[in-house]
Amino acid sequence: MEVKINSVHFTPDQKLVDFVNKKVSKLDTFFDGIINAEVTLKVLKPETANNKVSELKISIPANGYLFAKKQADSFEEATDLAIDAVRKQLDKYKEKLKNK
Repeated sequence: MEVKINSVHFTPDQKLVDFVNKKVSKLDTFFDGIINAEVTLKVLKPETANNKVSELKISIPANGYLFAKKQADSFEEATDLAIDAVRKQLDKYKEKLKNK
């Protein structure tokens, strides 16, 4: 699976890039058919708390894509939350496939 990371108005450090790659790559264990993943990291109004946003878009065959957008105090936390949300969507998608 190819993981693409976009950062809006900042340059992510290597630790953050590695963290996101590692976490998103683990989604392959839940569903083999993932084509690629796109992660967008943004900072909203830098002076406020809880201002880091992570958007996760997973491309899957037939259905198009799954999407989650989460906001938290750190990019790592926001990414974890987005991955959990997409994982739940993947579980529902797999159930749908089994029931067909």
